[in-house]
Amino acid sequence: MIQFGTNPIAWANDDDQTLGADIPTERILAEAGHLIGFDGIENGHRWPQDDPAALKQLLAGYGLQFISGWHSLNLLAHSVEDEKKAIQPHLDKLKHNGCKVCIVCETSNSVQGLSKPLTERPTLDAAGMQDFASKVEEIAQYCADQGIDLVYHHHMGTVVQSPEDIDAFMAAVGPATKLLFDAGHCYFGGGDPAEVLSKYASRVAHFHAKNVRPAVRAKVEAEGLSFMDGVRSSVFTVPGDQEGGIDFEPLLKILKEADYDGWIVIEAEQDPDLRNPLMYQTLGLHTLKRIACDAGLI
Repeated sequence: MIQFGTNPIAWANDDDQTLGADIPTERILAEAGHLIGFDGIENGHRWPQDDPAALKQLLAGYGLQFISGWHSLNLLAHSVEDEKKAIQPHLDKLKHNGCKVCIVCETSNSVQGLSKPLTERPTLDAAGMQDFASKVEEIAQYCADQGIDLVYHHHMGTVVQSPEDIDAFMAAVGPATKLLFDAGHCYFGGGDPAEVLSKYASRVAHFHAKNVRPAVRAKVEAEGLSFMDGVRSSVFTVPGDQEGGIDFEPLLKILKEADYDGWIVIEAEQDPDLRNPLMYQTLGLHTLKRIACDAGLI
């Protein structure tokens, strides 16, 4: 069954915690759950991190499920066995909260949170990608053995950013590794979201409905800005925003054709002082539900 969720970074950013620092946690949860009507929410730095029961109780008070949360992989720097130990507390939190997927991304050499231009992001050659993917697959099987699908998040500033990176990675990993398809990161990274999603829809186990403002993306590229410069300049937005460059209708049709039955999550970080989260997230959810209804997803 399709469920619709959000991510708290629309209200309080995880990478630049000055964005939304003045917004009370209770307001984030009340708006996401009671006012807007999302089914669930992903992880954020405001939630209890080391107490799965407290997390479940907190979100339930606002009618929200815990969807999943980001886990940073460091497979290019650490051993697979060390990474299994590092991910286990996260898996325990997910299992306690009934989550189905574990969101991961390699961050050992990422520039996504640094004051470096995206042109300095790391890359892997064919042999390096094959070796990296085999390690991800080992972690994915470790997660699968505990009833959790590992979903790999292609992301700006990392070793899996461009559509070519996604192709190489998906060709190299095995069946245990699933894909988190992020429409915004796909578009920002130079891909056609519908084209990329069509290739891998059968392997997608999580979907981020992130939109992109083409004018801001062009500025980031032309001026050699960092990923976080782009975020602070509102490169991302929600489905339904007329400033956005992504058409979500074909994407949801592709999901329907692939019998997708997971979460559709609006992960659209913006400066909340400039873009009111309640207004934008409401627009995003209503837009997605209308499209999903027309596509026969719900």
